[in-house]
Amino acid sequence: MTKDYDKIAKIEQAIKKKYGEEAIKNPLCDWDQDKEKEYIEQIKEVSKIEKSKTQGQKEEYNGFLIDKKLLTRDKKSVCPTCDHYSFNVRDDVYLTKWECCYGCFIQWVEGREERWINGWRPEAKRDESGGED
Repeated sequence: MTKDYDKIAKIEQAIKKKYGEEAIKNPLCDWDQDKEKEYIEQIKEVSKIEKSKTQGQKEEYNGFLIDKKLLTRDKKSVCPTCDHYSFNVRDDVYLTKWECCYGCFIQWVEGREERWINGWRPEAKRDESGGED
């Protein structure tokens, strides 16, 4: 692929005519070490401000004051259908998408997704052996 420099120059001139000199100027031509230092300082300042906004903020949770940052890390670990507690990543995916663990998905949801989405849930929670409580 060869470049047609005349065509590129004509396009560049048309852009310059329509939008002005700034439109065709390389952004780096106005950038220098002083602007770079100023930019880095601005980034650090914004970072400090954002950090200070969340640092030390407490929220009541179950009768205790807890740092807000810790509350955002909360993840679902208990299946609301069978009360099974899991550290399994696969269960985390199913809890997030289907609001049930993988086992309940296989037993209650798979092949009946529409019914589950519409709000149907089993009447009684099951114990680990599969029998009713």
